[in-house]
Amino acid sequence: MLLETINSPEDLKKLSLSQLIELAGEIRPYITDIISKTGGHLASNLGAVELTIALHYVFNSPQDRIIWDVGHQCYTCKILTGRRDTFHTIRQDGGLSGFPCKAESPHDVFDTGHASNSISIATGLAESKVKMGSSAKIIAVIGDGSLTGGMSFEALNHAGHLRSDIIVVLNDNEMSISKNVGGLASHLNRIMTGEFMSNIREELKTRMKNRPAIYKTARYLEEAVKGIFGPGMLFEELGFTYVGPVDGHNIEHLLETFRNVSRLKGPLLVHVITRKGKGYTHAEDDPERFHGISTFELTTGHSLSKGKKTYTDVFGDTIIDLAKMDERVVAVTAAMGLGTGLDKFSELFPDRFYDIGIAEQHGVTFSAALALGGLKPFVAIYSTFLQRAYDQIILDVCLQNLPVVFAVDRSGIVGQDGPTHHGVYDLSFFRHIPNMVLMAPKDENELRQMLYSGYRYEKPVAIRYPRGEALGVPIDEEFHEIPLGTWEILQEGGDITIIACGNMVATAMEAVGILAEDGISAGVVNGRFIKPMDEDLLKQVAAKTRRILTLEENVVIGGFGSGVGEALNRAGLSTPLKSVGIPDAFITHGSQATLRKSLELDRDGIVRTIRTWLKKE
Repeated sequence: MLLETINSPEDLKKLSLSQLIELAGEIRPYITDIISKTGGHLASNLGAVELTIALHYVFNSPQDRIIWDVGHQCYTCKILTGRRDTFHTIRQDGGLSGFPCKAESPHDVFDTGHASNSISIATGLAESKVKMGSSAKIIAVIGDGSLTGGMSFEALNHAGHLRSDIIVVLNDNEMSISKNVGGLASHLNRIMTGEFMSNIREELKTRMKNRPAIYKTARYLEEAVKGIFGPGMLFEELGFTYVGPVDGHNIEHLLETFRNVSRLKGPLLVHVITRKGKGYTHAEDDPERFHGISTFELTTGHSLSKGKKTYTDVFGDTIIDLAKMDERVVAVTAAMGLGTGLDKFSELFPDRFYDIGIAEQHGVTFSAALALGGLKPFVAIYSTFLQRAYDQIILDVCLQNLPVVFAVDRSGIVGQDGPTHHGVYDLSFFRHIPNMVLMAPKDENELRQMLYSGYRYEKPVAIRYPRGEALGVPIDEEFHEIPLGTWEILQEGGDITIIACGNMVATAMEAVGILAEDGISAGVVNGRFIKPMDEDLLKQVAAKTRRILTLEENVVIGGFGSGVGEALNRAGLSTPLKSVGIPDAFITHGSQATLRKSLELDRDGIVRTIRTWLKKE
């Protein structure tokens, strides 16, 4: 196989055009086979194979800087840059990251796991290049989903103003303008980016600028022609030279286009049309499901997961029930309809479902206005992505005291996606905002009741819940409102009381059973309200127990344990307190079980922590 001979971009450059096409045909099944066993981002990577080959063939990475946005498009890049033999470890414990990782390879320019930052990075690198006297080419590869993020347009505007020498490659796999791909458009594009035509174009611009009326007319005619053959008007108005659209699966056209634009001065935008999931029928037919997928059966495409109900499933089912009960209920998400469990809701209530794209800031303020207008918005966004909208949560929701319910999915340790995706900061950044109610359910039934309670409270509410399978407890069909700010005692204990929140409650219950065998009397409190806390119950517990240990899957700094300590201090209580959670460090990728074990957040780790504490005393 040709693939076995490629260990660096230099090896790639030795191949002929026919061999490059053959190589693309080898890479697709290689990626598909491995991701079927490991899980990962499949559809987007299958769509970017030829594009990645062409970029590494024409440009000279790592001297030339290629930035991937979103980073999950980088699998072919990893394979072509010396990581083919370890690619089977992607997203696994101790293996390759599923995103670009500077520590992993010099070809990975930036640790990018979130969307919409590549043009900002490219613009900064271009300015650094000028100041440092570098001749490197700066290329940002941005998926069209990432272009829906406001940060991309901020960067486009700035780069156009600076006249930054960058090449932005728009990897477009969904937009309706893909119909412009064809022989005529491709032919015109390659002609217009050729050296001869580019020189004539620049010479005419220089000459006509001294005759404003003629120059203005010529620019108008040029834009009119571009408007007929391509959607480049917006980018041209922002100061970019627009090139495209180009067939992203035609290596010959990609090579010629990139060779041509590499000789031009930026800012340039190359519009490439690709198909998500290309080469694997199941991914082509259902690119959303195969965007980020767990292990699957290769021939059928069927998932190999156990099929238990997840917390995300419970949210999706519950919001449908709430919507049937109240026509004011609406759902808002940020390009994650399927991932947040809103796919069924969107089918049943299409006029009450809003996918605002990768634009969380807009989505939160939009939801605040929906609430202001009398609706009952539920905003379903992954914890790690909701960080982008921090300012809007404070000023546009909480300051206005508007009844927006945030369904904060993927909170805590998420697993293989690693440090850019672990939702371990939300308790800290929600907890200190005035007017905010913050909850975490101990199981799926409590999640259902919390969603109903949040709907009833008429205040800003955030409910955080983890990724993955729920516990399998019975779910009450009937709704009941949880009294605001109340905890519950699950087990009494004299030696120590564990006050846990969210998914750590079940782990705490497992730990006390082991401790009982040592003769240690340990109690458990379900600290389901992080804010407001049940300070009356806390005082009772502090009076009855010798020690309190708080347990959370969130950073300890500013988290649930910090809140308990503050409450004890307010009450003038000196009960010994130990807070257990995520340390002050970024957590790597790996399975959830492995990471929790390494952080001492599993049952055995908690038992060891308590035994050590008691032994020392």
